[in-house]
Formats: sequence, structure tokens, C-alpha cells
Amino acid sequence: MLSIVKSMGLHGLDGYLIEVQVDVSSGLPSWEVVGLPDVSVKEAKERVKTAIKNSDIEFPSRRILVNLAPANTKKEGSLFDLPIAIGILMATETIETVNISDYVFIGELSLNGKLNKVKGVLPMCIEASRLGIKNVILPEENAKEAAIVKNINVIPAKNLKQVIDFLNKTEEINFETVNVDKLFEDNQNSLLDFSEVKGQENIKRALEISAAGGHNCLLIGSPRIRKNNDGKKIANDITRFKF
Repeated sequence: MLSIVKSMGLHGLDGYLIEVQVDVSSGLPSWEVVGLPDVSVKEAKERVKTAIKNSDIEFPSRRILVNLAPANTKKEGSLFDLPIAIGILMATETIETVNISDYVFIGELSLNGKLNKVKGVLPMCIEASRLGIKNVILPEENAKEAAIVKNINVIPAKNLKQVIDFLNKTEEINFETVNVDKLFEDNQNSLLDFSEVKGQENIKRALEISAAGGHNCLLIGSPRIRKNNDGKKIANDITRFKF
């Protein structure tokens, strides 16, 4: 039986839609993942298989083929664990027939079925909203970040079993909401800014990018010496900033 589950991927800083197509058929037990997956995606096979078993669900001893479409784009990361697991469970009818065309699934699975935080949720949810997709199921730790995006229902889940019960309508999950205005108000208390730095636009931009991305930054300037109020030498011309 064939099932199709929607997920999202990242291309640079932009999200894009991915269809996780899962076919479970009779034959010798095997499992293949195609569609230009990287190593972390291929390793999903063991995470998904064990997570399903540890969620008290029998894993099918059949031929499983997973295709990540579009197949001409390289897929990276562990965020496809959840949609692959949901695809298998729908193909084997463990999840009852439900309309999931308006759902996106994102999340990494632990071996015990717990959903782990993934990176890049915000741009993926922005793209889902742009495409008109209303519901996003993802790990609890990503819920507040995703809830910033308007016009989508963010459904935070603790583990695979909770997602299954939600889709089978045996458990309710409250949507995550965030007061965006209050969120930005709380982040305006920093005493550090560039208001007293005149000029140096290129350096300020580099520092902002480094801080935003969590990178190190090394500034190398002309051979001058900074002085403190006592006129003593306090640094040479190379200063290292670590974020």
C-alpha cells in the first residue's frame, strides 16, 4: 500500500515542500530510501524502526520503499524521521484512514519514540503557511519558534505514540500559541548595542551575522594600540570575539 506524507526541507535559508512517499509491499523484508538522501537521512531507517517497536507497535516484516520527492534535490538532516514513520504506519493501516493532506510532519525520533528538537523550523513553517498548509506537527521544543508564524496550527508532540493517537483521534493536543508582541518586548532589555559606534558598517554587519549564526569572529585591523583611561596598553591589533 502507498501513502504520501508531507514534510519540509531547507535549501539555504528557505523552506521547501517534500513529499515522503512510502510503499509497503509483500516480498522479502527490505528497506530502501531514495531521493538523494544524505547519511543522516539513511540512518533514519534504524531510528524509525526501533522507535516504532518501542512505541508498542509491530514493525512490518515486508518490503519498504521510501522516496523523498523531489528526487533531484539533496535531502539532509534527521527531521524526516517522523514523516517516514507516519508514512509506514499509514501504509500498514496502523493509523486509520485520515486526511492528512493539510498536515506537515517534522521531527527527529529517539530510539524510545521521543521527538527531538530539529533546526530550521521557522523558515519551514513560513513556507508551509505560504503554501496554504494549515497544520504542522513537530517536537515540543520547536513549538514556540513555529508559533510565531501566522495562519498555521502548531501541534506540539512529545513522542511518536502521541502523534499516532492524535491522528487516530484518541488523544487531543492543544495548539501552541505565542504572543509575538510580548515576545519581542521581552527581548528589548539588552544593554549591548552599536548605538555609540560611528561608521564601521561592514564590521557591525559581520558581528551581527556572527552572533545570529553562533559563529566565531576574528577582527584584524591596522597596527594601532587601544588605551585605557590610565594610558596603559590593554590590547594589540588583533581581538577575538567568540559568540
